[in-house]
Amino acid sequence: MSKSFVQITTDVSRALESMRTEVPDTMQGFSAMAKASMKAGALSALDKELIALAIGVTSRCDACVGFHVKALIRLGVTRDQLMETLAVCTYMGGGPALMYAAEAVRAFEEMSPTRENVTA
Repeated sequence: MSKSFVQITTDVSRALESMRTEVPDTMQGFSAMAKASMKAGALSALDKELIALAIGVTSRCDACVGFHVKALIRLGVTRDQLMETLAVCTYMGGGPALMYAAEAVRAFEEMSPTRENVTA
């Protein structure tokens, strides 16, 4: 049975809600750091999300792949931008990164709102 990135992000989001309730200071601090670091500046928000996806791929983090692919789709990433990022991941991380790069492609295809994004 293959994993669903929609299900992974849903499940992790539920667990994060529990953490927001039980350790609110930690979660507020993490949220503030995320917002500050992902805000467009010298690098665009899209570029920063591509970097975050690359780290998620090379760290082999399913939830990171799911959340960052979802954000990239929202930001209008093209399939070409995604694929070039995954090529760099494969170059830098070898075979294990290649396997997770393929997972990122699956996440993109699963989460894309239209089939148009899959082939663009």
